[in-house]
Amino acid sequence: MKSFNTNAICVPDRHYMVDTSQKVERIISRFIEKDKYFTINRARQYGKSTMMSAIRERLRDEYYVLSISFEWAEALFKSDYYLADGFVKLTAKQMELIDFPEELRRRWMRPLDKERAFLDLDDRITELCQNSPREIVLMIDEIDNATDHKLIMLFLGLLRDKYIRRSAGMDSTFKSVILAGVYDVKNLKIKIRDEGGASL
Repeated sequence: MKSFNTNAICVPDRHYMVDTSQKVERIISRFIEKDKYFTINRARQYGKSTMMSAIRERLRDEYYVLSISFEWAEALFKSDYYLADGFVKLTAKQMELIDFPEELRRRWMRPLDKERAFLDLDDRITELCQNSPREIVLMIDEIDNATDHKLIMLFLGLLRDKYIRRSAGMDSTFKSVILAGVYDVKNLKIKIRDEGGASL
């Protein structure tokens, strides 16, 4: 028996849903297949997580999709090491669920260099994407929960720099990155500056 759901991800077999299959196909063809990094931002209870789930399901036979959330990740923003290490652990957990190659997962999980955590993460992403038998799509939900932390701008800057270097043939990185939240990610820098009193 199907019911209406307004509290979490909608499941087609259990909930009444609008057919979003055409929208999912447009997102894949216009953005993911063209190696884009992009955001999905809408108000709460407008189906962002359900859309992310539909995209993940549609991609799983062709790509490795690492889907994580910052919903409860306040503790990750104590330092660059905590954030880099937390990102590695969250994505490693996803690797287990999608039957990622064990040797790649093991190397991904090796201890990070605490003195150069983001540089180590940069190298690790390159190694992972160079050696993966499939291209990797990264999805981060609830990106808004990181907006009070300047470290998120450094993390997003690392992803952006790798995207630019990849475009120039100088690096390997995720095929596509999708950030989902209530606010447009372009506003994160403004929000940090307004609330934290510091300019990035």
